[in-house]
This record gives sequence, structure tokens and C-alpha cells, in this order.
Amino acid sequence: MTEKSGKAREGRTHGTGGTDGTGTGYDVVVVGGGAAGLSAALVLGRARLRTLVVDAGEPRNAPSSHMQGYLSRDGMSPAAFLAAGREEIAGYGVELLAGRVTDVTRNGTGTSGAGFAVLLDDGRTVRARRLVVATGLKDELPTVPGVAERFGRDVLHCPFCHGWEVRDQSFGVLASSAMSVHQALMVSRWSKDVTFFLHTVAEEELSDQDLRRLAAAGVGVVPGEVAELVVEEDRLTGVRLADGSVHARSVLYVGPRPVPRTGLLERLGAELSETPLGAYPVVDPTGLTSVPGVWAAGNAVGFAEQVVHAASGGYRAAAAIVGDLLMTDLDAAVTA
Repeated sequence: MTEKSGKAREGRTHGTGGTDGTGTGYDVVVVGGGAAGLSAALVLGRARLRTLVVDAGEPRNAPSSHMQGYLSRDGMSPAAFLAAGREEIAGYGVELLAGRVTDVTRNGTGTSGAGFAVLLDDGRTVRARRLVVATGLKDELPTVPGVAERFGRDVLHCPFCHGWEVRDQSFGVLASSAMSVHQALMVSRWSKDVTFFLHTVAEEELSDQDLRRLAAAGVGVVPGEVAELVVEEDRLTGVRLADGSVHARSVLYVGPRPVPRTGLLERLGAELSETPLGAYPVVDPTGLTSVPGVWAAGNAVGFAEQVVHAASGGYRAAAAIVGDLLMTDLDAAVTA
């Protein structure tokens, strides 16, 4: 037995989770085992709280072969990152369950009386004193033939994630709305050969300022609907328009429609805020939602959360939960 595993075992025996006879009890159930969920679980496990992570195995960055911009993990594959995180949380006694949470109900009122019944897809119910929702979001891609097949390879959406690796190549940007102008301007930082395909966006939808900025950045604007991507020898070589013309491109940026996975939060009555990129829970700086005892982290709280942000959000949520449970238990002891 390693020293870490020995400490983990000791920590588990001192957790405050219990059971009321209707299901296994945990201090915290973390829904989602990506960067945010695993980071939260690591902090919770080290704080000697009995913690369960339920992961459906649908990470947003699964199509990518590497992730970038995470100090000390730059270039690491998403799969290797998750494997390392799972190994680390196991060393502190955190349980990881491959599965899905299908429903959550809240018991009690106020923060001290908050408790949750968490229904799993195998029919079991587990109990939790606190919840971390790190369910992320799903990217709905444009329906242009070839886009989904090459997403994460030479069809990309984030220059911060992949711009360096494809720098100075010929870029295309597929418009999904007038907001796509911003994406076309941003990617010009990584290449001076950028073509903006308006696709289903009419040219008159672009403002005069949009057109001036595109011109200043050297971005070419091509009207007309895109029919398909041209792929030769398993690499993108061009973009074909509906009129049959082909524009040679080796990289295409797209703007997926984000679909936040907020179903559990909605069932719990969490307040959501509408944004141009979806509805996300209203949270405080620690990730606490409007529902007492429920925190959210990662892409569950916003479209632009990168892996490093998600891990940070999970850490903040977990630290807040540790303090919250401690003070709740101390107050209960004082008034007993």
C-alpha cells in the first residue's frame, strides 16, 4: 500500500456522508467527470469528504487529439489528461462511476437542511449533502457535409486551442451568423490568408464597421452558400460553394451552436441567464447556483470555459463546499 492510498483510506473513514436507509450516502456527488468535475473531486477527496463522481463519458473535447494552453499540460491528449485525473482522485478515495444521473430531487429547506436524492441510470439512488454539476455542453455543428467528419482535425472552432498548430496555413471561416465576423477577425492573428465564407448570412447583415475591420485584417469575403468540403487523401483541400466553385483552403473554422446540459439544474429550479450562446446558471464567484447546496463549474456555466478555466472552477467550487459543510456541522453541534 502506498502512503497516498493509506491516507486516502483514513480520510474515507472520517467522511461525514451517511445513509438514511434509502440509498448510499455521500458528502458530495459530482455530476460530470471532465476537467471541472475531476478538479472538484480532487479537492474534496483531499479534504476527507466522501465523494462520488458520476461520468457519462462524453467530454466536449473528445474529437481533439491534443489540448493546448494548460501550463505544464500543453499538448497533452484529452484522454491522457482524464486518465491522469482519474488516477489522482482514486488515490484519495474518491469513487468514480461510469454512468448518468437521470434525475435529482432536493430534500429539506435552507442550506443546513439541504440534501439530494440522485437517481442513476442503473436504477439506484444515492444521497448527497451537496452537489457539483459539471455536465458541460454539447456542440451542434453546421450541417455542411464534411464538417462533422473532420471536426477537431482540420475543421476547428477555437484559435486559442489550435491556432498555433495550423499557423500560416490557408484558413476559411464558415459564417453561421453575423457574429462570425468576430471569429474571422480573431483567426487572422494566426494566418494572413483568411477567407470568410458568408454561407447563409446575407452580406447586408454585416455592418460597415464589420466590413472595414475585415478589410483592414486582409480577410476576403465570399458570398454564397457552402455546399460541401473538399477532402483529398484524408485532408481538407477546399470549400465548394453551391454554384460549383471551389476555394482552396487547408483549415476551416466553424462556430458550433452550444447546447448547455442544464437539465438537472432546471429540474432543481436553478435560475438561468439567457446569453447569445445559450442559457447558463446564475452563479456566484465560487460557482454556487441559486439552489442552496448546488454548485456548477466548467462549460456548465459558460461557453468559453477552456480546460484550464474548468479545472480552476472545479477547485473553487470544492473549496467553498468544504467550508460550507464544516460550518454547517459546527453550527449544528453548537445548537444541539
